[in-house]
Amino acid sequence: MYRILSVKDVVRVPPKKFDRPMETTILSEFENRAASGVNKDIGIVLAAIDVKETGEGRIIMGDGAIYYDTVLDILTYQPKLDEVVEGEVTEITEFGAFIHFGPIDGLVHVSQITEDFMNYDQKNAILAGKESKKILKQGDRVRARIVSVSLKSRLSDCKIGLTMRQAYLGKIEWLDEEKKLQQKKSEPEVKGGKAKEKGGKAKEKGGKTKK
Repeated sequence: MYRILSVKDVVRVPPKKFDRPMETTILSEFENRAASGVNKDIGIVLAAIDVKETGEGRIIMGDGAIYYDTVLDILTYQPKLDEVVEGEVTEITEFGAFIHFGPIDGLVHVSQITEDFMNYDQKNAILAGKESKKILKQGDRVRARIVSVSLKSRLSDCKIGLTMRQAYLGKIEWLDEEKKLQQKKSEPEVKGGKAKEKGGKAKEKGGKTKK
């Protein structure tokens, strides 16, 4: 889930940037230090959007920089349990598929891809359904649900578990095919050049309509 939050922080502005616009410098310095950082309470920091308040700068002995107490609006992403996400398959392994969504990667375990048993083809780097013949490969777009979240201080150490074994989840191509099949089933049957409605109260006979 993406959010815009207001946070308080102390931002260090180095001497070589004193001649630049203060707010622009504060934003860039905050991003250089905090962007892609992970906080368990607010999630992954993506960007600094705006400086809302700036206090008087302070100088620390032995350091020529100025330290500003600031209030900033920042953009964050915090993965939530049961959140539905769409992303791209970045890697196929024997134990599942890694999916990149938003700013992070998640893992769909091989048992959570489909109801079918998925075979791993190492040579072609794909997972293939034993009965359904469905294929999942790198670059495929998928829709999944978050089932587990473990945020660590470093983005590379965070672990997100995903599932695609629920209704309306899976590879986007599979979902499109299922939608077309459902639409086809719901269309009126055509016999002798005339449409016959299922469950209808009337039928064509001898050129007249009998109710």
